[in-house]
Amino acid sequence: MDRSDVIILGGGLVGLALAAALDSSGLSAIVVDPADPDQRLDSSFDGRTSAVSSSSMRMLETTGVAGHFPQAGCPILKIQVADGLEPGGLAFEPGADDGPLGWMHENRHLRAALRARAEAGRKLWLLWKSKAAHVERGEQGVVVSLQDGRRLCAPLLVAADGRNSPMREEAGIRVARWRYDHMAIVSVLAHEQPHENVAYEIFYPAGPFALLPMTDSEAGHRSAIVWSVKKDDAAGFLSLGDEDFAAEAAAAMGGFLGNVSLAAPRSSYPLGFHHAAQITARRLALVGDCAHAVHPIAGQGLNLGFRDSAALAQVLVEGARLGLDLGDSQLLDRYQRWRSLDSLSVSVATDGLTRIYGVPGKTASAVRRFGMGLVGRIGPLRTKLMDEARGTSGDLPLLLRGLPI
Repeated sequence: MDRSDVIILGGGLVGLALAAALDSSGLSAIVVDPADPDQRLDSSFDGRTSAVSSSSMRMLETTGVAGHFPQAGCPILKIQVADGLEPGGLAFEPGADDGPLGWMHENRHLRAALRARAEAGRKLWLLWKSKAAHVERGEQGVVVSLQDGRRLCAPLLVAADGRNSPMREEAGIRVARWRYDHMAIVSVLAHEQPHENVAYEIFYPAGPFALLPMTDSEAGHRSAIVWSVKKDDAAGFLSLGDEDFAAEAAAAMGGFLGNVSLAAPRSSYPLGFHHAAQITARRLALVGDCAHAVHPIAGQGLNLGFRDSAALAQVLVEGARLGLDLGDSQLLDRYQRWRSLDSLSVSVATDGLTRIYGVPGKTASAVRRFGMGLVGRIGPLRTKLMDEARGTSGDLPLLLRGLPI
């Protein structure tokens, strides 16, 4: 039987970030995932990107992940929010000494860096193309039996197996969930004018249009888009030719970046919300999409998962130094208290923004623009919202401050 301090079910972005955090602090982990990562080695860019907040980037730097990026990300130096193409709006711009609000990365580069860091780990075992057949969470520990007959043992099991988590369901953890009447269309546009490291969030009653700065390429200046459209309209947008789709995107942008063209394939996914009633059970902790999923309106989904990983790693490392059982309910209760309020607050805020900006009509638009103008004039409130975007609000784990545990 193979033993470790933690067994992680799921080798996605959040699962591997947690593995790197544990390894950098001297704890061992076994990562179990049914995927074959070698199939992604030579894959071309699929248009999927992620906004990594400044605090999340500090964690990736502290745990040694950032050193494996095949390409540097693009810093976000300003966020511009607008209600449609109406004048006015709200701008978030940090001081000269505060650094970027976040960084844009291609998902394939994030995956490559996290995998490379995990493979370089001193106390990490990566069991790709493996799947749990049976999990026993007993009083003395966790035993995971794999489909190939191998058995794994640890004091704690972490579920990082996605929004449809089989482990969460097996544990009987209830989830509040609903679907939005929207689909997200994601891709990358090449455009004539430079983006100047500005991220744009343009709100329409039909759904928000996010334009996020990317590093330049042979195609020229690039920005990622996350375009929320009505579910009934999504098939029509996806069926358009590349030129016609680019023209629709240019119209939604107001044409301020000049001529645009598609620089990556389009893909889509349904938008929904879910939030687990609890993120711990007997010898079990949930992280990432397994615990919560939010609307991409503020780009916080992946960052919430990284914050889960940073908090859980700190709880476990500090518990290990005290000689505690890593599956002890006291440690899990601390993780539950630490993360539940923050994740719920972000979930409620993103859901509220989606509903507020989805109200049609000139009156509603005028009220929203008045509110944005008010926020722009109240310095402390604007700073608070900017801290939320950077992921620097609340009781931050050490890794998110750039400090080792």
